[in-house]
Amino acid sequence: MAKKAQLTDLVGADQIEEEIVAALKTVYDPEIPVNIYDMGLIYEIEVDKAGAATVNMTLTSPACPVAQSLPLAVKDKVASAPGVTEAQVNVVWDPPWTMERMSDEAKFELGLMDVEPVERDRRR
Repeated sequence: MAKKAQLTDLVGADQIEEEIVAALKTVYDPEIPVNIYDMGLIYEIEVDKAGAATVNMTLTSPACPVAQSLPLAVKDKVASAPGVTEAQVNVVWDPPWTMERMSDEAKFELGLMDVEPVERDRRR
């Protein structure tokens, strides 16, 4: 009997992670007009050989009004990303979120930068 191929043998964990990032960039905190990925709320994304994804994220504060619903929305988006077979989301508080975690694009969108950032290839 032939060994069943692992999903990441066919697709690749890096490609699945890119799909997860794309999905996360569609999730917004209703009070902030910037996606949660560019806000720096996503601390870590791991994908195993079977396509199971684990995401460590934080919130801007423990008293965030969407503290209950946002992690569930993130889990749904991660689970729907192509190649993901299972999704787990952990809310972590260490290190605490700060504005320094935001992308330049997010800072510009929120008026924290005067000059629009230049689009660059983030894979370098």
